[in-house]
Amino acid sequence: MVYPADFEIKTGFDIIRRMVTGFCLSEPGKTEAGLLHFSSAREEVEQWLIQTEEFRQITLFEEHFPSQDYYDLTPALQQIRIPGTYLEPELLSELRLSLITIAAILQFLEKNRERYPALHRLRNDFEGVPEIPGTIRVLTTHIFNVIDERAQVRSTASKELSEIRRDMDKTRARIEKRVMQIFRTARDSGWTPDDAEVTVRDGQLVIPMINTHKRKISGFVRDESATGHTVYLEPAEMLEMNNDLRELALAEHREIIRILTLLADEIRPWNPALLQAYLFLGRIDFIRAKALFANETGAVLPIITGGSGFSWRQAVHPLLYLKHKPLKKTVVPLDITLDSQSRILVISGPNAGGKSICLKTVGLLQYMVQCGLLLPLKEDSEICLFEDIFIDIGDEQSIDNDLSTYTSKLLNTKYFIEHLHQRSLFLIDEMGTGTDPSLGGAIAEASLEAMTETGAFGVVTTHYSNLKLLAGRIPGVVNGAMLFDSKKMKPLYKLQIGAPGSSFAFEIAENIGFPEQVLKAASGKTGQGQLDFHRQLQDLEVERQEVSKKNTAVRVADEFLSELIAKYENLNKELETSKKTILAEAKAEAARLLKESNRMIEKTIREIRESQAEKEKTKEVREELTKFKETVIAKAPEQKPAEAPPRKKIIPTAPVTPASPYKSYMDDLNRKLLQFELTLDIRGKRVEEAYSLVQRYIDDAILLSLPEVRILHGKGNGVLRQVTRDYLKSVREVKKVQDERLESGGAGITVVIFH
Repeated sequence: MVYPADFEIKTGFDIIRRMVTGFCLSEPGKTEAGLLHFSSAREEVEQWLIQTEEFRQITLFEEHFPSQDYYDLTPALQQIRIPGTYLEPELLSELRLSLITIAAILQFLEKNRERYPALHRLRNDFEGVPEIPGTIRVLTTHIFNVIDERAQVRSTASKELSEIRRDMDKTRARIEKRVMQIFRTARDSGWTPDDAEVTVRDGQLVIPMINTHKRKISGFVRDESATGHTVYLEPAEMLEMNNDLRELALAEHREIIRILTLLADEIRPWNPALLQAYLFLGRIDFIRAKALFANETGAVLPIITGGSGFSWRQAVHPLLYLKHKPLKKTVVPLDITLDSQSRILVISGPNAGGKSICLKTVGLLQYMVQCGLLLPLKEDSEICLFEDIFIDIGDEQSIDNDLSTYTSKLLNTKYFIEHLHQRSLFLIDEMGTGTDPSLGGAIAEASLEAMTETGAFGVVTTHYSNLKLLAGRIPGVVNGAMLFDSKKMKPLYKLQIGAPGSSFAFEIAENIGFPEQVLKAASGKTGQGQLDFHRQLQDLEVERQEVSKKNTAVRVADEFLSELIAKYENLNKELETSKKTILAEAKAEAARLLKESNRMIEKTIREIRESQAEKEKTKEVREELTKFKETVIAKAPEQKPAEAPPRKKIIPTAPVTPASPYKSYMDDLNRKLLQFELTLDIRGKRVEEAYSLVQRYIDDAILLSLPEVRILHGKGNGVLRQVTRDYLKSVREVKKVQDERLESGGAGITVVIFH
């Protein structure tokens, strides 16, 4: 249970709910986000958290999890429950794409069942879903055989439809041919404006005629220009052919409905399983949204303990974090522990020092985790679950209920005392304020004592000294202070547990230029000793924090220096060892070469003597000695200074594997396909610009393996049309180039058909 009814608004959770909803891709996912709720059931909350953490891992480390075509076809499936009903081609196309996505998700989870067991088990929450991939393969194949990529019924869907459309094409061709003949006759006779072309009005091909010549051709005026100078005439002889075309269109429509009705009959038996599949897709979408929100706020899965109390390290208010993030400002993290020895924390300190933010952070994060959301804190933080969370934050003054702020706080306190127990967490901001301080403080003290007796956990902020003194008197109550730098006169927004904080009322008043004589009078009434005590206590804590920071810095520097010295000593040892080895090898090689050289020289001298210094023999022996010398030089090691052995390269292990070139290529293709328009408009462009646009457009179309595209260049003087056609002739992948049908734009549009 949470109290009061507007708990989510008071803590800011309503904003977080909207953010999670914004990450959802489907309506069922958004519905799930709207049902996000508090739970105290450990097994349920653990399941929510682990599912979200597994999906967070997927978003970080997996490349191919489906993240598009999350359409909700639930209304459409409910629509065809009645025999004889059918789905429009656009809905069938979305049905096919979304079923492919569902099948891909199920396949991914099955393949990675060991890595993501909680998400894999999620399938079992929806009846028939584990067995549905086979059904999806059958249905998507049937739909694809009927509906093409442009959400149109294929001509091959039935023999009758193919014949009807073939007759329609023939009839259109006859109509176009005859209209063009009549138009050329009218143009040659001077009955049409100079720049006129056959156009379409009310779905019919018409000929622009100068008003004064409209009687020259028998027909029906379908429209006229704004000036009335030009009328658009449908030749009378076209009436019968157009009627034939209309009848064929009606026959086409009847056949399409028949085909779609048969397809709906195939889908209908699978409706129950398909409806469950879309609920499954919505749940996956919702969990994905929670994981994306976790990434946005730097949230992780903490340790879930079975005991009471919690210990949070480096906890951050997520909304404050998101507010500061674009400004590159950091949020001072919160370290807080509540356990059996320190169940109730009384936080004191100056106004605007962060007491309320600290309180709201505790309330919001505890509520978030029990709604199944990951938390922005260190992974080794420990969390527990409470059965109830009660808060008293903000001014509850109400004209409608005739309640003052203090009366409202008293009512909340009364409710807390009556309902708190050992599995409760209560949070009270500025306890006891709103009335006479001496009386309000006494009631607040007695109330806090009563709450302590319930065994509940709590966080309270206050300026009352008597509440600070409870820490040493009542077991389970501990003080906390929001630190304040009295020298720089600025809050540090850091919670320090163990000692009370000062409100620094006099220092803050002095800093803003409050009248000195008034402060002196107030000091006399309060007693300088009390002021000095609070100031010195706070200053000592701030100084302790500074000394701690410096000690940490010195320790880190010392450890770094020690590491460098150790590395140097190891390197030096390696150098000495390498040096000795190299010298020993060099000496041995030198001794060998010297011995071999001496032997060769002695042999040479002996041969010269034995030959009694014959010139030819002496010359031959000397040449042999020279060759030996060259061989020795080639074998001798090059004299280089000793080098250090190569150091081992330490490669840090990254949690994310870099994307492969193939993956990057496929991502680019997917983006291009999603953004690609099937018609390129180059009207009004200069020739050079139009040529460049067409060239890039055709390259992209070939890359994406599209069957056909259209280039809208208009009719005009025909320059852009000619430039486009000339370029297309040079592209070998282009199979055919033709004008669009007259009723769809005629010669103003070039249809490009690829192999």
